[in-house]
Amino acid sequence: MILDILLVALIVLSAVLLLWPFLFYPLLLRLLPARPIASGAGERAPPSASLLFCAYNEAASLPDKITNLRALKARHPGLDVLAFDDGSADGTGDLLAAASDVVTLLRGPGRSGKAHGMKQLAARAQGDVLIFTDANVLLDEDAIDALLPYYADPDVGGVLGSLHYGGAESSSSASVGALYWRIEENLKDLESRTGNVMGADGSIFSIRRALYPEFPDSVLDDLTVSMSVVFAGKRLIKAKDVIAREMMVAKREDEYRRKVRIAARSWHTHCHLRPQLRAMVPLDRFKYASRKIVRWFGAAWMALGGLSALALAWHIMPVAAMALFAAGLVVLMLGLMARRGPLAAIIDMLLAYVATMKGVLLAMRGQTFTTWAPAKSRA
Repeated sequence: MILDILLVALIVLSAVLLLWPFLFYPLLLRLLPARPIASGAGERAPPSASLLFCAYNEAASLPDKITNLRALKARHPGLDVLAFDDGSADGTGDLLAAASDVVTLLRGPGRSGKAHGMKQLAARAQGDVLIFTDANVLLDEDAIDALLPYYADPDVGGVLGSLHYGGAESSSSASVGALYWRIEENLKDLESRTGNVMGADGSIFSIRRALYPEFPDSVLDDLTVSMSVVFAGKRLIKAKDVIAREMMVAKREDEYRRKVRIAARSWHTHCHLRPQLRAMVPLDRFKYASRKIVRWFGAAWMALGGLSALALAWHIMPVAAMALFAAGLVVLMLGLMARRGPLAAIIDMLLAYVATMKGVLLAMRGQTFTTWAPAKSRA
């Protein structure tokens, strides 16, 4: 009897931890009071801005990117645009050099990684606000018009934009990724409403140039740079009207490798920032643990719940446990072979948790990922 109760408790605990970042955490955020933002649209001249991005073998994306930059420059002639070519082998650097009327190119000596490249760009930037994006991301033409007025509030130190993904219908991996990202965007909206967002991704975010930190090349620069705003006592907020667009990764293998790399760099970043994270106010520490740490170990919660369920079934009826285990193996094999449909989507969700856990464990063992490559299957 006691063993059954213990196993049921472990199943419930693992389910709560697995669902915490996506169900219980946002419900709690909705109960917290809102902290308004004083947007200064039309009240004073907006601050100057620099737009920064790194590129590696992005020749296929650059024609659209350069057209996008021209549209942004047409609306903001004073916009300072800088790009870092991380040793591309497909002519990326030459394409950027040919667009010298809209972008200033810095060429790296070889593969040195995005964190290194962004530091070089930030050192050269002249704008009061640094806007970070990716080479394959397009900004809506009014994105900068919408972003800069938020800095009229002196308490605001950083502003995230909203990323809209395209190509979600191309595969189950893309559809799962799009669903995950919609949940992520909603979480950021709720965090922003109640104070600070717990970090940015590289598609579209900005900070005051004076807050740009120093950091090693092994960390996730997006998370490190954006969290420096929180550590400085300023607000890191999200703006729904600052919109960037990107295509989803279509192949399961590409998405798996991407998640392993990002998770490993996230863990190194966590270790690097640990003293500052501990000094945050209690609400921000709660947000960080709920949004980051609990999610990183999602595969462990799944394993704990699954093993507990098998042990409970075995204790009640061994035949039922064996049948449950066999059914799980069949579903897993069919899901791995499938590329579309509900079963494939479930497997993609499981693999996302496994990839994240793998990346964290690799980082704990000392492995680093300083360089990156664009996903070939981006829809």
